[in-house]
Amino acid sequence: MRTVAHIFHRKGRHNVTITPDTTVLEALKIMSEKNIGSVIVVDYDGRYCGLATERDYARKVILLGKSSNATPVSEIMLEHLPKVALEHTLEDCMTIMTAHNIRYLPVFTDNDFYGVISVLDIVKETILAQQETIDQLHNYIHSTI
Repeated sequence: MRTVAHIFHRKGRHNVTITPDTTVLEALKIMSEKNIGSVIVVDYDGRYCGLATERDYARKVILLGKSSNATPVSEIMLEHLPKVALEHTLEDCMTIMTAHNIRYLPVFTDNDFYGVISVLDIVKETILAQQETIDQLHNYIHSTI
């Protein structure tokens, strides 16, 4: 059974962080440069505060007529997302994401922030696991002929 740890083993831990006073426009520029859909918001001591996502921008800035250049991410970030651990299965994560209608989950080891996974990470890992199973079956079939 695949877990969150498998995702990080494949993709690594490349946490892109900003502070709560970063403007939404700056956050969007960072997301665009890094080709990512979210950034991790941390306080000045490096502690996890939440996530700022492109979806938050669309719903909490554009639709409300706010200024991207004047709005800090602290006003739009997701602060109370469910947390998962490295041991959670991919199925656990999909259940949580579906129940809360979210696309990202923060991952913690004990009480320490570790990283973030996305629904795309879970889909990629699931496809990889299925391909490995297919390859194993294919090799088994061909070894018995």
